[in-house]
Amino acid sequence: MHKNEFEQLLEESVKIHGHLCPGQVLGVRLAMLGLELSGIRDPKGTDRKKLIVYVEIDRCATDAIQSVTGCSLGKRSLKWMDYGVMAATFVNLETGKAVRIVAREESRELAAKYCPEIENKYKRQIEAYKLMKDQELFLVQEVEVEIPAHDMPGRPSRRVQCQSCGDWVQDCRDVEIDGKILCRACAHGGYYRIKQ
Repeated sequence: MHKNEFEQLLEESVKIHGHLCPGQVLGVRLAMLGLELSGIRDPKGTDRKKLIVYVEIDRCATDAIQSVTGCSLGKRSLKWMDYGVMAATFVNLETGKAVRIVAREESRELAAKYCPEIENKYKRQIEAYKLMKDQELFLVQEVEVEIPAHDMPGRPSRRVQCQSCGDWVQDCRDVEIDGKILCRACAHGGYYRIKQ
């Protein structure tokens, strides 16, 4: 890990996230490792169209991963999988290499060995996570990821209108039930309810 690069990336991430926390330090470190292991050298420049990142949690580290990689939901290069796991998978679209990195739970307790003089556990984790070795912070797994064409960045592959509510559905997210094309909210119930 390059200390100056890490500090710069952490500073950028904190600006986006709004505050410094252990998740920011973990997320920046995780993203740097993921880029290195997947062979992505310039994620915001020449390699920006070669990377898709799957994040498995909607917590602080995800903001850091987005900040470091330049991937985003709007660019369709950041995919959120609602698993509740502090993990991310980095997929190099050019080579097919994919690596999943999971934050080790035991690193929370290990932080006390690195910075025993810091009483506040969050401050201790922030400082310890800056010092710990990658293998103490993360479990790395080489994985295979099949990305369907309709999940790739770029223009929508298809747009259809829900035959129930009239919303337009893109990228094969529609559902067919009894010969009727529906949005997922009409097919399975949505997270919202329209007030009458």
